[in-house]
Amino acid sequence: MSRLVLIVAVIFLAWWILRKYLRSIRREKPPAAVPEDMVRCAHCGVHLPRSEGLADNGRIYCSDDHMHRDR
Repeated sequence: MSRLVLIVAVIFLAWWILRKYLRSIRREKPPAAVPEDMVRCAHCGVHLPRSEGLADNGRIYCSDDHMHRDR
């Protein structure tokens, strides 16, 4: 009887480890970050990501204040 319990325990442990391993393989990895273009402020020259810049007449600015000062 003890041999049967041991066999069932070993089978259950193997099944549990295999299931955990297969779950780790199936997990989707997060997509790599896409690099963003860096632009230079037309007023002060600081570099910033294009998405954070403010565009006016084809020029990029780092802040609203610099956009108004450069006009």
